Amino acid sequence: MEFTAQQIADFIGGKIEGDANARINTFAKIEEGVAGAISFLSNPKYTHYLYTTESSIVLINDDMVLEHPVKTTLIRVKNAYECVAKLLQLYESFKPKKKGIDNQASIAPSATIEEDVYIGTFAVIGEGAHIGKGTQIYPHAVIGDRVSIGENCLIYPNVTIYEGCRLGNNVTIHAGSVIGADGFGFSPNTEGYEKIPQIGIVTIEDNVEIGANTCIDRSTMGSTIIHKGVKLDNLIQVAHNVEIGENTVMSAQVGIAGSTKIGAWCMFGGQVGLAGHIHIGDKTFLGAQSGVPGNIKGNETLIGTPPMEPKAYFKSQAIFRKLPEIYKQLNELQKQVNELKQQE
Repeated sequence: MEFTAQQIADFIGGKIEGDANARINTFAKIEEGVAGAISFLSNPKYTHYLYTTESSIVLINDDMVLEHPVKTTLIRVKNAYECVAKLLQLYESFKPKKKGIDNQASIAPSATIEEDVYIGTFAVIGEGAHIGKGTQIYPHAVIGDRVSIGENCLIYPNVTIYEGCRLGNNVTIHAGSVIGADGFGFSPNTEGYEKIPQIGIVTIEDNVEIGANTCIDRSTMGSTIIHKGVKLDNLIQVAHNVEIGENTVMSAQVGIAGSTKIGAWCMFGGQVGLAGHIHIGDKTFLGAQSGVPGNIKGNETLIGTPPMEPKAYFKSQAIFRKLPEIYKQLNELQKQVNELKQQE
């Protein structure tokens, strides 16, 4: 596939500076640019590469002021990062979709498989399962009994979806993830811990993407719910009875304890931890490694444990680094106070 600068500008609504006939057939980071590649610049830290890159075309933001001449063709757009995402989606759409059912896949007789489905080698489809039109299930994935998967989903290798769980349309689950394992429910008694059966399911709505080796536990009763548009990174733990609101995104290693409710359009940095049975309001933004012991109203940007406003957090961290010195000064002052008392 090959595209000209003019074709790209027409597609993303950009303005060309340079050769409108410049052609590209691949993507490259701006610092690794080669002839025939398109790159983008949105982070000011990479600005110096614009003047040396070998990429044939570079997307830049409308408001960028050039400090030196450039040899590449530029396309100015409102948001270079968003536009390159659109181009990558276009590029991805040209890739041929896998189709057909491998003869080494195991499919229960009572399973329902719609048209244009791909099921790879050694994948397992359980009794009463339903696989929607255009869905792709890669090798060694296990789809349990009575699981329902909607249309145009991508289930990558070694994903396990336990019995009864329900997926909407356009859901992507990356390799190694486990959907619907038992929630961590045990009742202590005099002899140890008695397991509490987890008889619920996991419900994943449309347009959700789940990263590799992420685990979403089934509910004790009812359903653990991941609402539409949610994006979860790799290595995230979602415990039983959790509910995650629409279009919320989470970075790697977030951990959410049981029965916590998270609102819509939230953003959590890496390794955020949330206690159980709390409520996080809409549009809550939590910095990396924040520990959340209680409810948050929403429409807040917080960081730390317990979470606080960023300005207060960084001030407290500056003080924390000085604690050894402050402690030493406090001991000296206490010593002087004791000496003065002895002189009375």
